[in-house]
Amino acid sequence: MVGLIIAAVVVGICLMLLGLASDFLVDWLWFSSVGYLQVFLTAIGAKAVVFFAVWTATAVILWLNGLFAVRLARRQPTQAVAASAWTPTGSVPPSDLFAFMRERLLWSRAIAGGAGLLALLVAAAEVGNWGALLQFLYHVHYGADDPLYNKDIGFYLFVLPAYIIIKNWMLLNLVLSALFAGTIYWVQGDIEYDAHGRSMSPTVIAHGSALAGLLFAVKAWSYGLDRYLLLYGDNGVVVGASYSDIHVALPGLWLLIGLSIIAAFAAWANLRVRTYRLPAAAFILVGIGSFVLTGAVPVLFRHFFVKPTELQLEKPYIERNIALTRLAYNLDQIAAKPFGAEQKLTFKTLDANKATIENIRLWDWLPLSDTYAQLQEIRTYYKFHDFDVDRYWLDGSYQSVMLSAREMRSSLLPPNAQTWVNRHLLFTHGNGAVMSPVTRKSAEGLPLFYLRDIPPVADGGPKIREPRIYFGEESDDYVIVKGSAPEFDYPKGKDNVYAVYDGAGGVPIGAMVWRTLFAYYFNDANLLLSNYITTDSRIMIRRNIQERVRTIAPFLRLDHDPYLVISDGRMFWMQDAYTTSSYFPSAQPAQDINLNYIRNSVKVIVDAYNGTVDFYLIDPADPIAATYQRIFPSLFKPFTAMPADLQRHIRYPEDLFLIQARLYQTYHMEAADVFYNREDLWQFPRQPGGDGTSMMTPYYIIMRLPGEPQAEFFLMLPMVPSRRDNMIAWLAARCDAPDFGKLIVYEFPKEKLVYGPFQIEARINQNTEISQQLTLWNQMGSRVIRGANLLVIPIENSILYVSPLYLRAEHGHLPELKRVIAAYGEHVVMKETLAEALSALFTEPGAAPAVSSTTEEIPATSPAASQAREALDRYNQAVERLKSGDWKGFGTQFDAMRELLEEMNRHSTGH
Repeated sequence: MVGLIIAAVVVGICLMLLGLASDFLVDWLWFSSVGYLQVFLTAIGAKAVVFFAVWTATAVILWLNGLFAVRLARRQPTQAVAASAWTPTGSVPPSDLFAFMRERLLWSRAIAGGAGLLALLVAAAEVGNWGALLQFLYHVHYGADDPLYNKDIGFYLFVLPAYIIIKNWMLLNLVLSALFAGTIYWVQGDIEYDAHGRSMSPTVIAHGSALAGLLFAVKAWSYGLDRYLLLYGDNGVVVGASYSDIHVALPGLWLLIGLSIIAAFAAWANLRVRTYRLPAAAFILVGIGSFVLTGAVPVLFRHFFVKPTELQLEKPYIERNIALTRLAYNLDQIAAKPFGAEQKLTFKTLDANKATIENIRLWDWLPLSDTYAQLQEIRTYYKFHDFDVDRYWLDGSYQSVMLSAREMRSSLLPPNAQTWVNRHLLFTHGNGAVMSPVTRKSAEGLPLFYLRDIPPVADGGPKIREPRIYFGEESDDYVIVKGSAPEFDYPKGKDNVYAVYDGAGGVPIGAMVWRTLFAYYFNDANLLLSNYITTDSRIMIRRNIQERVRTIAPFLRLDHDPYLVISDGRMFWMQDAYTTSSYFPSAQPAQDINLNYIRNSVKVIVDAYNGTVDFYLIDPADPIAATYQRIFPSLFKPFTAMPADLQRHIRYPEDLFLIQARLYQTYHMEAADVFYNREDLWQFPRQPGGDGTSMMTPYYIIMRLPGEPQAEFFLMLPMVPSRRDNMIAWLAARCDAPDFGKLIVYEFPKEKLVYGPFQIEARINQNTEISQQLTLWNQMGSRVIRGANLLVIPIENSILYVSPLYLRAEHGHLPELKRVIAAYGEHVVMKETLAEALSALFTEPGAAPAVSSTTEEIPATSPAASQAREALDRYNQAVERLKSGDWKGFGTQFDAMRELLEEMNRHSTGH
């Protein structure tokens, strides 16, 4: 029986080691194939050093404690065991179990084995801290000090976390040592329980006293570290060290440090006295001191002394919290500007902001996803995972577009086609992308496609020379390329078109040794048995782009939304990556996220065809990114090395913007008294959603800021006062060079009422004509779908609201953009196109007839008659361009009409 158990343990260990070896070899091959072997070796080396250092130190500490316990334990008589070594049933009576162990157990081997096993568990738990320890060794200075201890902030970001890890490991070792040695003393009989209670030998007391002294010494250091942890407290008013912390808790910690040192020496002095009372008294003293000095006294002090004059006492600490939170999230870099919220929009103003008008996003991602799926997925196994908003220079104009990659999801093949060959060798890649302008639609209310079909057809959009997608958001399984059979490329009529991969992606798998390795790794014997795999074959693994990036750089936090970029005829994924920390002193933690410092320092580019991954350092001033650059010198490339066309597609990431916007709702208040009273608290606007309301989310838009010469790509979000619905400000992040990354907040006059999105929604619902039309549509077998966001469009110093409206048949899946609702000031209109809606909002009644009546009074034979007819023709053409959404054409005809009218005016006045 014992032999079977040992054999099972050996087999289990061998299988575990084999699994670790296969993981290591696969990682080695994969990192080599993507060009980051040095990163892998650095990480694996750090893990190995941490593991073996922790294992060795822990094992030695436990082994020494066990060895001392065995050698110092008193020897017990063994006659009872010798007289009845085994009972007739072959088992040891429970009362004699410890006696049997004392007699028969090989203590040296048992101690070594037990210490090694416990150390193995500790090392496995600690190996995950390899990144923090590397940051400690390679960290750079932040360049600014905290105001309490005057230490560089880099100490808190890099050094303090490592100290806490080491301190916790030391405390764990002391506790395990006490348990390990105590178990041996118990077996040896030095610790006994009987009817009279518990008894311990002097040897046990001496050993325990030595460990207790070490424990108190480590606790003294722990209390020293707790001084710095005061900077992360939160009493509801101040995040960071408060008045109570500085004047009560901090002196209390110094007293606890002194008490712990005294307790340590008292415990060590007990090595001679050897009574359990002295260590027990030390534990009680430190325990009560900790409760009183860091718990009860600060709470009572805060309640009875601080609360009555809280603002006065906490003011300097509130100011610290405001300043350091704004620094941690770059909120101090937000430029605040006034926004007049005027009511002066005219057609002339709209014409001067044509780029803004032409890029108002009327296509919402939810109805657009249904439309794309119906019109462009082509086959059930193709899938549009996500829809991205980006900007391109198309036909000489700066245009906002929505696009999505047509990815392959082999799991959607019919059940009888779910074969190993189909899923791993035949259906290996997606094909092309779909792109459409955000504003334009067809006569039927469907999107106009700049990119469509398979193979991709460019109809105004960028051409794609290499449309195959092997790496994307849907790619979740391995595939094999360069096999003996060609891969499915795309359907064509009743036949299929096939292709052969000619890129450099994947890991070579042609040799039998590699086939065997991957067969074991994936637990898939087909990799060994298939005849489709040749000597040139390559296996593509980790094809999901976020998994790919995380495997290379697990220390970076990734934005939730990687987006597709088409550049130079190829397809790339752009992934925003963040450096974060939860140890920035006195900074407010982000809501529902374990961080209080964040920078978007890294942009990652993944080639959709070859799977190459490039990390570009966009913020070298970030100390965390600079530290990682010292750790992994070959990982980051300078941002200037990114191809110029890809640089034009970087954008401000939504996750970072949301975190900053949530904090800015409070931390735009820089005065401590205003902050304390929450007098000017902001919040995100409400909007109808589902069965109730939801908060508005940020959206990308092309617009021209007031006073700027040209339109830019922005991420923006309106703000409203707390528990109010009128707009108070809007926050925008610039995405275009040379101002990429700069944030601006435009604040409205507080004495002026500016309608917010929820109030505009109420006005839309109260509009009799609109509500009647919506009710009629809903009763005629159609379903009305409103856009997810009521778009807030700043133009000059005014605000325009636009909301698309879609219709879908009750049992259909093809939403059509049928109406556009626009609101400005007190006016709300609903028309078939954006151009018609704006025309209805801003055209003065009687303006058109005035032109016509003037021309009718001019003799047909006069030169002015010809000019009048031409002006009228220009006007009619301008109206037609306006209805079709051609703002460029409208502006051209409008300018020509104005020139003709000015010429006629000069002739009529004699000038």
